[in-house]
Amino acid sequence: EMCIRDRWYQRRVHGDNSKLHRKMSYLLPHLDSGWEVDQAILSEEDRVVIIRFGHDYDPQCMIMDETLLKVAEDVKLFAVIYLVDITEVPDFNTMYELYDPVTVMFFFRNKHMMIDLGTGNNNKINWPISDKQEFIDIVETVYKGARKGKGLVISPKDYSTKHKY
Repeated sequence: EMCIRDRWYQRRVHGDNSKLHRKMSYLLPHLDSGWEVDQAILSEEDRVVIIRFGHDYDPQCMIMDETLLKVAEDVKLFAVIYLVDITEVPDFNTMYELYDPVTVMFFFRNKHMMIDLGTGNNNKINWPISDKQEFIDIVETVYKGARKGKGLVISPKDYSTKHKY
């Protein structure tokens, strides 16, 4: 639980950066408890659930959140996007190994969707993607695979040279 003093300190340290970013992140829904995360994953029948784990004030999350905000409207028929603060909701940090500044994971019908990005880590995207179309392509690939009952899909782009795990 983060106390008021910690939040104040966080704002002092991260300053305007976090104010600037709140403009991005507040437009996307936040899940504020483990129960809310579970419900979001459980209740969505037909769409991919995309969850960005991290901190709103983190520079890498800011880049990713900007992309998520840009794609939200384009993917709304087949995907829904949520943000989770890993300090406020630490429930999944160990299980999903959420040690990176930004982590994006995909779920479909209560199942964690794996994606082979060429990095050796098929569980998640753990770097910010700034290209809107690139991310839409990934979401579409996850959705199409999920609809066919696949638990693992191959990314349309190979990230092996960029982001080795």
